[in-house]
Amino acid sequence: MTNANSLSTSWSDLEYGVMHGLRDWALASDELNRHLSVWMRLPSSDAEALGQIVWAAQAEAPLSPVELARQIGMTSGAVSVLIDRLERAGYVTRHREDADRRRVTVRPTSAALDETERFLGFAGAEVAGAVRETPADELRVVHAFLARMTAAAAAANARLRESPRGD
Repeated sequence: MTNANSLSTSWSDLEYGVMHGLRDWALASDELNRHLSVWMRLPSSDAEALGQIVWAAQAEAPLSPVELARQIGMTSGAVSVLIDRLERAGYVTRHREDADRRRVTVRPTSAALDETERFLGFAGAEVAGAVRETPADELRVVHAFLARMTAAAAAANARLRESPRGD
């Protein structure tokens, strides 16, 4: 771990721009999730969870309720109630996995996939276009950078879970 305090460290203009760009992307992405909640007529926490469930299913890596809870920062009990709401709305189902019947995953229904596809068709064209129009060599650099940033944030989060106040 590098001992750099991001508030007192001297940043180059490029580094400063990158950090602000990451923040701006996080804020814009959060706003898109809020729009998804309105679109799907769901509370924002449910829409965020549904988005995670859909992306995981698209990656053929369905989430367990515990994994979902960790990703969205909720307790397992709160996520169980949230999943119940999404099931009643017709957006998800719970599945027992074939390889390990003890493992339960949450998967989107076809209605959820259809509606999120409709949302992304209306609201995701610019984001998809930005990715598709970026040359492969730039995407590889960005991908590697984001992997390092994700690993750094994951390490900080793990440290904070162990010692929330740095004690």
